[in-house]
Amino acid sequence: MKLWSNSFKDGAYLPGEFAFAVSHPETHLSLSANRNPHFAWEQLPAATQSLVLICHDPDVPSRGDDVNQEGKTVAADLPRVDFFHWLLLDLPPSTASIAAAAFSDGVTPRGKPGPEIEGSPGLRHGLNDYTAWFASDAAMRGDYFGYDGPCPPWNDEIVHRYIFTLYALSIPRLAVTGKFTGAQVQAAMHGHILAQESIIGLYTLNPAL
Repeated sequence: MKLWSNSFKDGAYLPGEFAFAVSHPETHLSLSANRNPHFAWEQLPAATQSLVLICHDPDVPSRGDDVNQEGKTVAADLPRVDFFHWLLLDLPPSTASIAAAAFSDGVTPRGKPGPEIEGSPGLRHGLNDYTAWFASDAAMRGDYFGYDGPCPPWNDEIVHRYIFTLYALSIPRLAVTGKFTGAQVQAAMHGHILAQESIIGLYTLNPAL
């Protein structure tokens, strides 16, 4: 199975248009175009019945004490955890690509609706982890379905990796319902994965990196 993107090269930096935020010289960050990148694939296993596309950042700080705090940095040796940015389910195997901005074009305060996707019958979005991140923010809290791009801490000592993984599954529809999360999707795929392929985009809001 082969996966690629016309929006960025594997192992290279993601352009700011595909991020939730970009650097700002005075406020550290400002909201960006937040478009989903383009993806295309080929050479799926013959038995493929559906596809799942997941984006996650494995470099998110396990503690938020120093995140985006003036005069502090998020230490490079701090343990890191996963943060899911996109869960796109039940793509038919006849699908060969996803256009840039097809599923996200701009920041939506309180989140885009889901899990069903308007204009894309049969496809579903899971909750991304901005749902928990904004839970205590009165202006932004809500259910964040679909793609929302990178917004790593502007004082983090490391560049974050954004791993986009395409899974070819042996089932036509993943057995998750309601407001499902990344962990639930991963659990439901267990035993049904025929093949998978990943590409990685890098991103930082720290001007020192």
